[in-house]
Amino acid sequence: MNQRKRKKLSQHLFVAVLMGDTIRVKALLRAGADPNRADSEGTTPLYVASVNGEAEIARLLLAAGASPDTESSGLGSEGTPLCAAACWGHTETVRELLARGADPNLREDHGTGRSPINWAIDGPHPETVALLTTAGATPAGTT
Repeated sequence: MNQRKRKKLSQHLFVAVLMGDTIRVKALLRAGADPNRADSEGTTPLYVASVNGEAEIARLLLAAGASPDTESSGLGSEGTPLCAAACWGHTETVRELLARGADPNLREDHGTGRSPINWAIDGPHPETVALLTTAGATPAGTT
């Protein structure tokens, strides 16, 4: 597949993820959309799915090879997928990310920012905190 077509598929993937269109996401991934390709601002599809609590779409992206720990840098979309999901208490999405290898202690801002559990504690999202704790997460500043 040529670079132009793959880029176009990836752009369509972003729209499908934003709309929560699981069927379209499946079709685009099968057609060759890159699950790791960030948009022009640096936001990844997995970050978008995670911040919106789209656990099934996150699972599809991860199964297609999306990296669970890639940090987004888009305006208003900075951070890791796990931090995004934990911030909003999207427990099912957190569960998917952890099951696919997301680091429960990876801090945002290239290791200098907040951790997923810090976001969940501040939520407050006790169910998400419990899930992260079981996965070995510790609040930033206590390691």
